[in-house]
Amino acid sequence: MAVRVDLNISLDGFATTTDQTHDNPFGDDWPRLTGAYVATRTFRERVLHDSSGAGTTGVDDKYAEAYFAELGAEIMGAGMFGLHNFPDDPDWRGWWGDEPPFRIPVFVLTHTAPRPSIEMANGTTFHFLTATPQEALDRALEVAGGKDVRVGGGPTVVRDFLKAGLVDQLHVAIAPILLGRGVRLWDDLRGLESSYEVTSEVAESGTTHLTFRR
Repeated sequence: MAVRVDLNISLDGFATTTDQTHDNPFGDDWPRLTGAYVATRTFRERVLHDSSGAGTTGVDDKYAEAYFAELGAEIMGAGMFGLHNFPDDPDWRGWWGDEPPFRIPVFVLTHTAPRPSIEMANGTTFHFLTATPQEALDRALEVAGGKDVRVGGGPTVVRDFLKAGLVDQLHVAIAPILLGRGVRLWDDLRGLESSYEVTSEVAESGTTHLTFRR
């Protein structure tokens, strides 16, 4: 069992984008940041439900496959679920659609009033809680069945878990782009590498996969 993180970040360390508009809710920068991951066969199968076999099958796809492997539970922030966009809508079920790609229990950290759990058709269940990183991890470990727990994001939540020393493996896919603004993963994490063995691998897309393992 391990506690894992996988994030897409830019060369200057940003894991979020800031160019969204009402007419373009994801903005032009988000496809640039996640393009190599979205292009993989694994993403197309798992997230887009495309069983045609289309998509890249190189180094990026190897990490995309590992992203979903051997997981028993997921932890994410309210922003990753979409609560920041729909804080007062009791019927909001997240922006992952009717068949979220997780297929495991997902714990959503939120400071808002408690919300009832949401069970999706494909095995994903969203639970909402206000908790410290350790408390959330304890809840996730209870239901993970001895498998890994992933801290899915966003970067602020991931930083909290890294600062608490709770992450066994951190994988960042560094896109060869500069964003210049947003939420940076690395802030206040000086010397993080000293606690890990660090390896890197460059994909055909130009994405650098950097992995920190205890």
